[in-house]
This record gives sequence, C-alpha cells and structure tokens, in this order.
Amino acid sequence: QVQLVESGGGVVQAGGSLRLSCVASRTLFSINSMGWYRQAPGKQRELVASISLGGTTNYADSVKGRFTISRDNAKNTAYLEMNSLKPEDTAVYYCNARRLSNVYWGQGTQVTVSS
Repeated sequence: QVQLVESGGGVVQAGGSLRLSCVASRTLFSINSMGWYRQAPGKQRELVASISLGGTTNYADSVKGRFTISRDNAKNTAYLEMNSLKPEDTAVYYCNARRLSNVYWGQGTQVTVSS
C-alpha cells in the first residue's frame, strides 16, 4: 500500500506560479513512477506529467515548457512546479504512484487560475 498526500494548491492569477507537493508513505525507491494528473469540471482526468524511478520525465503537450516534475527520494516527495499558469490549468490535481502492478492516488488538491 502507498498513501499519497498532496498539498500546495490554491488560487493564483494568470501568469503566476504554484508548486504542488506529494508525500508518499513509503520510500520512492520502491515506486516505479510518480505522476500528476488533473481533472477539470466536466472533463476526464488527464496526465499532466510523470517521472520514472530513473528520472525520465513525460509531459502533456499543453504544459511543456511551463511545468516541471521532480522527485526527492530522500524526502519521499514528488513535486510539480507550475509556471506561467493559465485559466485552462484550473482543475483538481491528483498525485499518482505506480508500484509493481498497483496504482495509487492521492485525494487531490484544487488549483484555480483566475484571468
């Protein structure tokens, strides 16, 4: 089992920045990949960014060049640095962890970008 706790969401004006954090209940060395997903009202949950145990990153086209995913294995924490935020980035952001054949989700944190 892996418990995930997100933090760092909030309300920000367009062009602003936020950093989301996701703390895992076990060492990240045991987790194959960490990811951030988001779900806007009336839309499906979509992948924002992911990072493998080896550090390989993957981003949605809509956030490339603006968002950066990272992981601090010593702190069991993954981060999502979000810059140049746009109103269309407004959503609930979920942390995701994949370990062996299992997938775990955090409770989500709201990000609201005002125009």
